[in-house]
Amino acid sequence: MQKGAGGLIIIIALLTVVGVGRCQSSGSDADVIRILKSSINAPMSFQWTDPDVCKWRRIQCDSAKRVTAIQIGNQNLQGTLPKELEKLSALQNLECQGNSLTGSFPYLPKSVQKLIIHDNKFNSIPNDIFKGLGSLQEVNMDDIPFPPWQIPQSLADCVALRTFTAQRVGFVGTIPDLFGKNGHFPGLIFLGLSGNSLEGPLPPSLATSSIETVLVNGNSRLNGTISVLKTMTSLKQFWAHGNAFTGPIPDMSNHNHLYDINLRDNQLTGVIPLSLTTLPSLKVVNLTNNLFQGSPPKFKDGVGVDNYLDKGRNQYCTPIPGEPCSSVVNALLSAIEPLGYPLIFAKTWWGNDPCGNKWLGIICSGGNISVVNFQGMGLSGAISPSFATLTSVTKLVLSNNNLTSKIPTELTTMPHLQELDVSNNNLYGNVPKFRDGVVLKLDGNPDIGKDRPSSSSSSDSEDDENNNNNDNNNNKNNTTNYVIVGVLLGIFILLVPGILIYMFLCRKKPKHARKFQHPTAIVIHPNHSGDRNAMLKIASAGVHGGGAEVFSPSNNAYQVESSGNLLISIDVLKAVTNNFAEENVLGKGGFGTVYKGKLHDGTRIAVKRMQSGIVAEKGVDEFMAETAVVTIRHRNLVNLMGYCLDENERLLVYEYMPQGTLSRHLFHWENEGLKPLEWKTRLIIALDVARGVEYLHGLAQQTFIHRDLKPSNILLGDDMRAKVADFGLVRLAPQGKASFQTRLAGTFGYLAPEYAATGRLTTKVDVYSFGVILMELITGRKALDESRPEENFHLVSWFRRMLLDKDSFRTIIDSTIEADEETLSSINTVAELAGHCCAREPHQRPDMSHVVNVLSPLIEVWKPTEPDVDEIYGINFNMTLPEALQRWKQFEGNSTLDFSSNSSPPHSGIAPLYRSSDGRPSNSTWYFDFGCFNHMSPLRHLFSSLSTTTNTPSVNTANGSLLHATHKDFIFQSTLNLPDTYYIPKLNFNLISVGQLVDLSFDVTFFISGCCVQDRLTGQIIGIGRKVESLMNIVKLNLELAYVVFLVMTLNTSIIVVGILSLNPPALPPSPSPDDFRSDADPAPTVIPSPTTRSSKEVVDSIWVYKIKTHSNGSIDHYKARSVAQGCMQEYGINYEETFAPVARLTSV
Repeated sequence: MQKGAGGLIIIIALLTVVGVGRCQSSGSDADVIRILKSSINAPMSFQWTDPDVCKWRRIQCDSAKRVTAIQIGNQNLQGTLPKELEKLSALQNLECQGNSLTGSFPYLPKSVQKLIIHDNKFNSIPNDIFKGLGSLQEVNMDDIPFPPWQIPQSLADCVALRTFTAQRVGFVGTIPDLFGKNGHFPGLIFLGLSGNSLEGPLPPSLATSSIETVLVNGNSRLNGTISVLKTMTSLKQFWAHGNAFTGPIPDMSNHNHLYDINLRDNQLTGVIPLSLTTLPSLKVVNLTNNLFQGSPPKFKDGVGVDNYLDKGRNQYCTPIPGEPCSSVVNALLSAIEPLGYPLIFAKTWWGNDPCGNKWLGIICSGGNISVVNFQGMGLSGAISPSFATLTSVTKLVLSNNNLTSKIPTELTTMPHLQELDVSNNNLYGNVPKFRDGVVLKLDGNPDIGKDRPSSSSSSDSEDDENNNNNDNNNNKNNTTNYVIVGVLLGIFILLVPGILIYMFLCRKKPKHARKFQHPTAIVIHPNHSGDRNAMLKIASAGVHGGGAEVFSPSNNAYQVESSGNLLISIDVLKAVTNNFAEENVLGKGGFGTVYKGKLHDGTRIAVKRMQSGIVAEKGVDEFMAETAVVTIRHRNLVNLMGYCLDENERLLVYEYMPQGTLSRHLFHWENEGLKPLEWKTRLIIALDVARGVEYLHGLAQQTFIHRDLKPSNILLGDDMRAKVADFGLVRLAPQGKASFQTRLAGTFGYLAPEYAATGRLTTKVDVYSFGVILMELITGRKALDESRPEENFHLVSWFRRMLLDKDSFRTIIDSTIEADEETLSSINTVAELAGHCCAREPHQRPDMSHVVNVLSPLIEVWKPTEPDVDEIYGINFNMTLPEALQRWKQFEGNSTLDFSSNSSPPHSGIAPLYRSSDGRPSNSTWYFDFGCFNHMSPLRHLFSSLSTTTNTPSVNTANGSLLHATHKDFIFQSTLNLPDTYYIPKLNFNLISVGQLVDLSFDVTFFISGCCVQDRLTGQIIGIGRKVESLMNIVKLNLELAYVVFLVMTLNTSIIVVGILSLNPPALPPSPSPDDFRSDADPAPTVIPSPTTRSSKEVVDSIWVYKIKTHSNGSIDHYKARSVAQGCMQEYGINYEETFAPVARLTSV
């Protein structure tokens, strides 16, 4: 009887499913496409009007009128993709990339083969999106702001997959081990996962895969080794820069197809394998900012190499590529090779002399290694026979590690060995026979004397297996007892929803009952009626069955339009805020008051209401400024959900941030009964704000300038993560303009000086405000504090004064911060960054992207490093001219060079570096470069307008630090020791030095109206120049036959030898006198206007023509050097975009 009842239930369930299927089949592909048309607000240009959707552009069908392809990419579409797409059972190709589609991405039919959806704004996606998609071959879903999610395990179903790229999509967690020829994707050739937050090691199955391109760069917490590369012989391109990989590069002998490998900015160690340098297809390699050891690799001609050889970038034993290390260095590196080149050694072993540089674990006597002590360093691996080549060692200590090998017999040949301590490891095998007198310490190695290490897991495994078998037998009986009940219960659970679904699908739909997107994906309505019934488009949806369904209240406050959007009247907003009651006030923003409220479905919102009485035009401008940002979606920007215009009312609806403003937690925490912010929390908040502003400045589709960054405009969630708010003063930067003028707005104390004085607006205005916020986070002080004395009233000036003295600086740190050494180091870095952000000149401030690069390692790595002087200048002073020339040749062919300026602050006491775009001339300011310092001989004066004084031989630079320089032959140095200091008088015209454009044996004398070049030995004037606008242009330079000219210039702050030339010019013209270049105006110079965009006139009958082209703001566009022989002009060098880089701006003595 139970059997009969069960059968009846099953029959009913089957009938229900059949009924549901019939109801679904009554629809067609055409119906789905019409729903799609409504969901994406298809523009008229699509011409989707024909009754037959298969004739629509961008829609393809098969002979049975089933849709096979939807190709609507790059059409600037908004809206959502309907969940009905899953019903297109013949769909093979879905392309909707490059739009602004929002909402939840829907499930897909199992027939899909190609999925191209990158560059959209979807805000959610099913975790099992790839389930059952066995035909899927190509996926591109880059650059979509999904909330954090893991790589779906359902991806394993995509057995036909050949291309999978999901870069910058919010992935977290580890990369699943799904690859390999015997894995889930035997045909996969392209894997792109860069720019996410993945962590952990590379999956082992990659080692057996046939993948050709792997992009995993920019995940920061991917770690472990890259040993899987050894057998990935199909690789053509491998990018892993900006992660935390360790260990050596494996042997690459069989990688005949590899042409591009980028490993920079990791913690890779060990010796670069020779096999990498000889790969036949290699074109680009980037190894900078690791901890590589041994000899710098020398790659074949034609390979673009980015591999800085300075100490701190890598740990090579010598700066010269291909030059071998000393024998003792090679021996030590061979000794740690079986240990995986541990990070602890890579960080401390540098140079070519272990004794002179005091290598960790190495003790020397008389210049020879006497003791190797690796005790308790957490080492694992085997003992290397290479220790035997250290013939001077008397004591070898390897105790208290996790070494798992035999003791090499080669160690018995060490002639001076007196003691070998390998106690407390996991060694095995017989102990080789050492000579008499050698003390052996072997305790704590239980397997010594055994042929192989014992396995303690086998018996345990057997016991576990027996226990599992017994449990399984018992479970079988239990399962049998419950199977009938489980089946019946499962059928019942399925039956009820089945009947409900059947009734829902088959009933007649109301005229306006349309679906719409998830609440966080709402599109702002473009039309405003201006009357009392004006509607605000917001979401009030419940998730049901994987989609969003509209709730339809009985009252008329909610309306559903044919466009599929729920509208809420202004009356509803008044209701949820209790008619904008005072008790619901959250705060006041740029132009209005913010109220909290709660919708009928429980959604908490923040409603900004424009203040009454504000001038109408101004109010509309600021109101539209905020609505302009509605297209921006970023996790660190407060989400604008909707807006409403109703007569004089202007209302904005934002997401609610429960923890309120940063100022509440920073300045009013005691009154609010809150806990003070810990330093790490402050760092995370600063990084969140920096990332939000970085997105506004450069990562969104347009450039926005906030103009009013301050703690009260930074909101915090329950997790204390920050979002930037209050876009009432935001400005859209005009296309192609670096700055523009606008009316002054913002908050005093946070205004950049150039903006307050002139109204000129650039993104650097926000950078200044952010610097003030950093100072507030460090000190707990407000930007303007009236309770303090007048000299300490302004935070920025007070902070910068206190920063000069490290001892006094500690006293200004917020007393609520528990400052240990690690925290103090972090605070110092942030303080220095704050100082640069608040620099007086805009071009001295870093971009927000650079700020993010400085802050993010403090949170993730928490070990900021101090670059040395050489690293700051990017110059190796021990490099010979031929070596410099070789380095330049490598750079010239390297397309991967990063010419962006570095936001990391320089050491105090060192002048900051400036790019050519920062070399803007200004009144009473001279710019000097390395070449100009080189001409400052103590024996004669270079500049006629300079006079000597007996003051202290040092010069103040723009940031208040001291710059010293030493003149030594023609080698560029960072210091300059002079018997006298050059005094720079008051100048009324602008000048940029061209000292680096002439031979180092010449002197250049500058006058108001021109300049001349003199042979230092003969005193003969061999070149002349004229001033063009604010620049000196050398128009004639005649060199004698015997001269060998070294044309030296700066390229990306590195000294580069461009070439060595011998010239045979015609006879010299009569030598002019210096008086020929003087002007009657010299005693009383006049102000020269800023240069306009022009280039100097070329002189064809000259031997050398130097040409400097400027922008309208005075920055250098480029410069050319041309060689002229017998009237035929031949270009000598290419246009160098970054060749004119002043190293210091001298402002006072």
